[in-house]
Amino acid sequence: MIQTQYLFTYGTLQEELVQQEIFGRKLRGKRDVLLGYKLSEKKLMGQYPVIESTGDANDRIAGLIYKVTNLDLFKADAYETQAYKRITITLASGKQAWTYIENSG
Repeated sequence: MIQTQYLFTYGTLQEELVQQEIFGRKLRGKRDVLLGYKLSEKKLMGQYPVIESTGDANDRIAGLIYKVTNLDLFKADAYETQAYKRITITLASGKQAWTYIENSG
């Protein structure tokens, strides 16, 4: 039995070409919102978005949530490299999901 989990994305993982390269297919996502976070002014390598926790429920990031397998998550980890780390978050929909934040240490 293949276990599935949710992955919340707010950047390049939403791009079809990136998904084809990483997962070998286009993912079907649904819109959701991450509360208490905002997009940082900082960009990794000068171009890739970073989110930061603010603790303020008025701060929100709109994104897409995908149902993925554990293998998909490992592939996404490799794509995100050591620059990001995967954390568990709760979305406005109430779903628990993984997302990536800057790996600052």
